Amino acid sequence: MKSSILLHRVAALCLISAAHSAVNGASAQSAPRSSAATADAGSGLSYADLADLADGAALVAQARVIRVTPLPPEQAGGVTPGYRRLYVEAQVIGLIRGDGGISPAVAYLYDAPVDSRGKLPRLKKAQVILFARPGARPGQIQLVARDAQIAATPATLATVKSVLADLVANGAPPRITGVGDAFHVAGTVAGESETQIFLRTQQGDPVSLSILRRPGEPPRWAVALGEIVDEAAKVPMRGGLLWYRLTCSLPQELPARSVRTLSVQEAEAARADYRFVIQSLGPCDRTRAAG
Repeated sequence: MKSSILLHRVAALCLISAAHSAVNGASAQSAPRSSAATADAGSGLSYADLADLADGAALVAQARVIRVTPLPPEQAGGVTPGYRRLYVEAQVIGLIRGDGGISPAVAYLYDAPVDSRGKLPRLKKAQVILFARPGARPGQIQLVARDAQIAATPATLATVKSVLADLVANGAPPRITGVGDAFHVAGTVAGESETQIFLRTQQGDPVSLSILRRPGEPPRWAVALGEIVDEAAKVPMRGGLLWYRLTCSLPQELPARSVRTLSVQEAEAARADYRFVIQSLGPCDRTRAAG
C-alpha cells in the first residue's frame, strides 16, 4: 500500500516535470557538473548564481531532507548522464520567499550528481535551500533548475536573504534586456566629452549610463535609474543587485543599432566609452547557466 502511494506521488511529480521540460532541459544541458557529489555542492555558488536562482523562484525555502527515493530509469526520462533523478521529501524549516505560503512538508524531483563510482551524495537530514515554484497539488513543488537545491550554509543563507531583500525593495534595479540608443557630445575643450547610453528593461523602466571625460582627468561614469541623470547617479557596487543586472546582462560591445544616428567619429567615441563601462564593471561571476 505504501509503495503504491509513493508511485502515485512520483507519477504526479513526473507530469509536472514534463510540463516544464523545455525550461529544465535548457538548464540541464548547460549547467556545469560539480567536482564532488556532496550535500554542500552548492556552497561555492557566486552572487550571480544565487541571484539567478532567487530571481526566477516564486518560492524560496529552507528545508531538511527527510527521505530520498531514487527513481527507476523508466520513470526518470531525460536525465543528463552523470545524474540520478530522486524523489525527495523534506520538512520546511522556514519560508524565505513566497506570498502564498508553503506546506510544512514538501516533495519534489531532484537530479543529483553522482561521483565517479556512480554513488549519490548523502542528502538525508541535510539542510538545504530550495528555489522552486508551486506544484499542481498541495505539498508538491518544482525546482526552477536542476541545481536549485543547494546547501543551507550560514553564509549562503545570508546572501540569499540579502538578494531577495534587494529584489523586492522599492526602487529595485529592473531586469536589463538590451541596449538602446547612444548619444555623444564633444565639449568645447579638446578631450572633453559626454556619452549617454540608454538601456532597455523588461518593464520599460528608464535606465541609462553616462560617461564623462575631462582633460587631464580619468573618465568617470555612472548609472541612473530614472528619467533624469543627477547626483543620484552612481557606479554600482560589485556584488550588488545593480551590478548583477548590468554586468550579467549587457553585451560586451555596443550594438551597431545603438549608434546608427551618430557620425563615424561620434560612434567610435561612444563605443570606446561603452567598453570603459564594461571593463569597469568586470566580468559576471556566474559559474552556472541561468535557469
